[in-house]
Amino acid sequence: MKKDKLLSSQFIRFLMVGVANTLVGLSIIYGAKYFFHVGDVLANALGYGIGVCVSFLLNSKWTFAYDGLLLPAAAKFIIANAVAYGANLLTVIVAINYFGLNTYLAQALGMPVYTVTSYLASRYIVFRSASVIE
Repeated sequence: MKKDKLLSSQFIRFLMVGVANTLVGLSIIYGAKYFFHVGDVLANALGYGIGVCVSFLLNSKWTFAYDGLLLPAAAKFIIANAVAYGANLLTVIVAINYFGLNTYLAQALGMPVYTVTSYLASRYIVFRSASVIE
């Protein structure tokens, strides 16, 4: 498979995992609140925690076909997502405070920053393989 096609199909799979991860996480949040009367903070933590696990498993096996050690990759994945979230938050803060953008627009602008940062970190650091080095 040509490198361009590999990159584009990999990124599409990454986006699909993101959609699945969002649906799982949101379902957990809503289910915890509705069925178990859990507070917002705990429900959010449960949803995001399980969502990150789902994202890690699907991305490691399906998106990147990673066959290395999972524990070190999981640690890197958590760090990569924290960095991506930081980039998202920085984008939102700068958009609001320095460019005076509407807060809803600023939130939307942060999303692609998170996605691209997370993808690049996953591809080149977390799930790095011999095919990536070529």
